[in-house]
Formats: sequence, structure tokens, C-alpha cells
Amino acid sequence: MKHHGLLAVAAIAAIIAGGCSSGSRVEDLTDYVNVKIGSGGHGHVFVGASVPFGAVQLGPTSIPQSWDWCSGYHDSDSTVIGFSHTHLSGTGIGDLFDITLMPVTGQVSYARGKEDDPQSGLWSYADRTKEVARPGYYSVPLERYGILAEMTATNRVGFSRYTFPASDDAAIVFDLENGGCWDSAYDTGIEVVDSCTLKGFRFSSGWARNQKLFFYAQFSKPFSSFSLTTVREREIDGKKYPASYGRAGFGTAEGEQIMVKVAISPVSEENARLNLETEAPGWDFESAVADASNAWNEELSRVKVSGPDSESKTIFYSALYHTMIVPSTFCDVNGEYRGSDGEIHLDGGFVNYTTFSLWDTYRAQMPLMTILHPDREDDMVNAMLHIYKEQGRLPVWHLMANETDCMVGNPGIIAVADALVKGFNGFDKDLAWEALKNTAMCDDRGLALRQEYGFIPSDLYNQSVASDMEYAIADAAVAAAAEYLGDKEEAEFYNERSHSYRNYMDKETLFARGRLSDGSWRTPFNPFQADHTVNDYCEGNAWQYTWLAPHDYEGLVDFYGSKDVFIERLDSLFVADSKLEGENVSSDITGLIGQYVHGNEPSHHIIYFYTMAGQPWKAADLVRRVYKEFYQNNPEGLAGNEDAGQMSAWYVLSALGFYEVEPASTRFWFGAPVFAEVDVTVPEGVLKIKAEGLSDVNKYIQEVTLDGESLERGYIEYSEIMAGGELVFKMGPEPTVWY
Repeated sequence: MKHHGLLAVAAIAAIIAGGCSSGSRVEDLTDYVNVKIGSGGHGHVFVGASVPFGAVQLGPTSIPQSWDWCSGYHDSDSTVIGFSHTHLSGTGIGDLFDITLMPVTGQVSYARGKEDDPQSGLWSYADRTKEVARPGYYSVPLERYGILAEMTATNRVGFSRYTFPASDDAAIVFDLENGGCWDSAYDTGIEVVDSCTLKGFRFSSGWARNQKLFFYAQFSKPFSSFSLTTVREREIDGKKYPASYGRAGFGTAEGEQIMVKVAISPVSEENARLNLETEAPGWDFESAVADASNAWNEELSRVKVSGPDSESKTIFYSALYHTMIVPSTFCDVNGEYRGSDGEIHLDGGFVNYTTFSLWDTYRAQMPLMTILHPDREDDMVNAMLHIYKEQGRLPVWHLMANETDCMVGNPGIIAVADALVKGFNGFDKDLAWEALKNTAMCDDRGLALRQEYGFIPSDLYNQSVASDMEYAIADAAVAAAAEYLGDKEEAEFYNERSHSYRNYMDKETLFARGRLSDGSWRTPFNPFQADHTVNDYCEGNAWQYTWLAPHDYEGLVDFYGSKDVFIERLDSLFVADSKLEGENVSSDITGLIGQYVHGNEPSHHIIYFYTMAGQPWKAADLVRRVYKEFYQNNPEGLAGNEDAGQMSAWYVLSALGFYEVEPASTRFWFGAPVFAEVDVTVPEGVLKIKAEGLSDVNKYIQEVTLDGESLERGYIEYSEIMAGGELVFKMGPEPTVWY
């Protein structure tokens, strides 16, 4: 078995390498991707097989269900309960792990199992020394059963190949019980279609409160037996619903390979069948692996970097890879999808998406989408607008047709407004404007208090400061959209309302702090207080949230009285004591430089305030420090949760040399380029970015030119990026202001 398994892995490696002949091979950028960056520590990244933005994320799921296993995988643990067809990547809450398959030999008990009992449940240790994890392909030997598990994926189909030992009692088990740490199956079903085919469903409740997923599965070999085991029943409204396991039995010779294809659908078993027949009609596993690898290489090739070394390229392309796992496709090949209203919707002429971690991703991952994936951006916005029509407001944190309402603010507003002001027109702009206004004027989640008091009082609402400040950012995005659409009256209204955060800015302490309904300050006040359960902030403290006004740089300067004092206070953020106080300090507050927190999103724009304030060398120094300390080529190489691509998107944008600070903006502020040359594919051709003279000594921008003309400002416009041309950073050793 081991001989056959190693040959299989070697064959796959050759297929992935590709090329028609030696000497003719085009560079495969997947070679630079280390999918396991962020699989240790608190990174929570998905490890397994998928295609860019695919519905399927097929990979191992482990026994633990605690926080660091939100993706189902952690570098510290090698247990495997099976290989699930859906996973989250980088989130701080666990869910999914739908339709889990486990190849076994002999009789097993149908349960998740316990790590202190090697014979319990279905689980096995994985031999991580022989693990292969690349974009579009994953394989690992299962020690308990002597089976090599390999897998790849199309958009909606997981394709597995299991190499078995000789056995009269081999099987592939479908586990419909076990899901993520918040997930509980409330109804499941498996039906035999014929001796090679199964179909079924898994309905569950968790972070996504009412998730429905259907599947259609085919085996490359007829099963000799099939049994269905119900392990528990859940009673709902007087009716009992089963959680079941299905066992397809086989007799196998030494080294025999059995393949299985599992298509998923949010709509029906019939649509799952259609997905399978459309995307994976054959049984050529190596070809499927090559197709998945090519899909990743095509997307990665939208950005081509040169130098300074292979380690930097690995960090960059691994980050770029991680920005493209989600949002995930959430419709079938015929365009049908399950809506937020629970109804099935027919093809609306767009690709529907889900897994919108918008509180995180509006800051960098979604703006990066507008540059690298303009072909998908209209679909993303259409998906959000259909969510608006189905649930009455734009998404907050949307998962599998369910609004989780996770995190604070109205981030869906920012994502839609950002696309609008950048000129995307593949969606109904009137509907977008309606959705922006109606969502902003909702009265739930603290908004009624905000409308009554002008801010959210801390004695009436938890996480009041964080909530209001995020709402203020969203209002600024609505104002930007209104300005773009030529509605000056609405622009003035929302711009004024975006200043609500100023109610929390305390002239005495120089921090943003909680304010009570009577107008007084919440006391006692401790800017280091970061209690996770009772706090005016969300996953942070006053040090970070004082700067959460990326839309109102001028307002912050005015608050401090002058640009000099503004810069002094900004300096203090990065040299303050890194202590965090409170009984339940949030685990998300990681990656500290003083009190700047790179491991969590509210800090991500702050460094670029230096460029806005006329001291770009300080931005360059700090950005380079973040590169070095918080993006590394190892499993613990991320400072915090990957958060659906946001942590990596910060790096990708910043490494190009710029970052979008303001919400729904067309300006990208300059920082510190990583590479001497970068080619970015844009609709009009290529934006060639050069950093002339870049070195450890020549680390500061001295001058910026665009197509040979001096760019005497600290930012580049989105339209200039998308037009292509040549952007040149002339680097040198001296701190310089070129604008």
C-alpha cells in the first residue's frame, strides 16, 4: 500500500508541475504557495483542496472543536475524523464541515471519537510527515487504516481517491452528524440510487441558524453493501429527525484505489446531480488535479512579482491564495440558489456568493477584489443586493443564506458603496442606492439609539463605541455614494452623521471612551481595558478605537488641535506598553506593536495615517516592521485570525506599495513596496510597478512617477491603477516627503 501511495503522490506532483516538455514550462505560481501559513497559532486557515472562490472546500476535519480548530485543522493536531466538503477559513467562529467522508477498514463505531481512545469513533491519526498540501490538491495517509487519502475539487464537486490495503471489509463512511463547533445537524438523509450512487442532505443549525445542503455522490466501483445507522434523533415540533451515517462497503486488493465524487447544492439533490454531471463527468483524477491547479495558477498570475527572494514570493503568493478561498460560490450550475428568505430563487443572471465576513473584509479584501477580480465584483454586489431584497437590509456577516449578525456596524454598506463609487455598473444602481439608504436607516442593532441620541449610549448598549464608530464609517460610505450619484443633499446628511463618533472623543484623556445617555463619561476609564464580555469596544480597547475614523482624518487632526499633536499621539500608539487588562481579554487582540494590534482589523488602516499626515517614512518603517514580524513562512506566520482573507489582503495591497484607507474611496495611499518589479493585470492591460533602487538601505520613497510624470501626492487613484501603465517608486535612504 505504501508503495502504491507514494507512486500516486509522485504522479500527482508531476501532473501539478505541468508543462508540455522540459524547457517549455511556464512558471507555475502555485509552487510559491504554502497553504499551511496560518494553520498554526490563531490563523484558523483552511487546509485542503478547493478552487478559487469555490463552493467546495474539501479537507480534513479533526477531533477538537475548540477555537483554534474553527477551520477544522490545526498544525498542532493530526487527528482526522473525516474529510468534509465545506470549511471556513480564518474565522473566529466554527461552522460547516458538511458531508464528511471517512475511508475505513473493519468495523468502527459511528461517532466523532475521543483522542484518548484510539479505537473510538471513526478517527485516525494522519501521518503529517507524508502530507501533501498544494492549491487544489491535498493528500495524507491515515495511520489507523493504512489508507492514503487524496482529494481535489471543482467549484461544486469534491473528488477523492482512496488507496486501500487488502481488505474484505473496506468502506467509505458518510458522516452527516458531525459539523463545526457551533453546528448541530437537525435532519439528515441518505438514499441509494444504484450500486455506485448515493444522494442525500444535511440540515443543520449553528452559526448559520438554518443551513440546508444537498449532495449527490458517485463511486468509481460498485459497493457490495450499504448500511444506514442513525445515532441520535432530534425532536422538533413533535417530529423526530435523524442524524445518520451511511457505510458503503467494498472488498479491496492491496493498493486498490476507489474514487468518489460528491457534488453539493444549496437547492436540491437533483441540482447536486446536475452539478456533478456538468463539472465532473469523468474519472480522470490526475486531470482534475491539474485543472484545479491551473485554476489557481490563472488567478495567482494576475499579479507577477520579481525579487527580492523566493521566501518573499512564497509569503506574497500564499497571502494572495488565502484572499481567494472565500467568498464562496452559493448557486448551482443552472444559477439557482437558496435565498435569505429560505426560498429557492431561479437564475438571476449572476453568480451568487456567500461567506461574507464583511466587518473584516471591507477594509482590504474587498478593495483588493475591485483591482484583481473586477470580473467577479459585479456578481459579489449583486449577491449582496439580493440579500437586501430577501432580508430587508444589506448583509453584516452572511453564511449559507443566513444572516449571523456577527460583529458590529454595517459593513455591507461599505462594500456596495465602494463598488459604486469605483464605477462598476453590472448591477442596478438605483437598487444599490435604495439598499444603502434603507440599511443605514434601520433601527436595529443599536441604530435606534443612535438616531435618538446622536450616538449610542454606553449604559444602554454593549460595545457602544465600536458599534457607533463602525456605523459612522458606513455613513461616510453612503455619503461617498451620494456624492458619486450627484445627490448633494443626501451626501451632506450622511457626511454629517458620519461624525457621530466625535461624541466619544474626550479632550481630557485624548481617547475615545464610552459616553452615557445623560452625556457624562463612563467611569472609571482605563484605556488598556480589553475585557471581551463587558466592554465599550469590540475586540479591542481605547488605544485602538481612538483611531477608528479612517473616513475623517481631518476630524481627528482637528480633535487634537494640530497636525503636530496628532502625530505625537499617533507616535504614542506604537510605543505604549503592550499590556492588556481585564478579566476576559479577547483572544483576537494579537500582533502588538505598542498598542497597535495588527492581528485584528480595526487597526489595519492606522499606519497609513502617517502618509496622510505628511510623514510617509514613518509609515514605511512600520509597514516593513509588520511585514517582518507578522507575515512569515511557517504555520504560525500570521499575527491573528486570517478572517476570510483580510489579514492576507492587507499584506498583498501593502506589498504592492499602497492601501485604501478611506471607506468607499478611490484613493490608495502609499506605504512601502516589497518587490523591485510587479506586473498587475488590469482591464486595460498591465500596471507595471517598479521600486527603483529598493534595498534594506534604500527603503524610503523619494519620488513617485506615473507614466513618466511626477505624482506629487501621497496616493494613487483607482482609475489610474485600472488604466495600467507604469508606476515607479524611486527609493532612497533618506526620509522624504515628495508631495
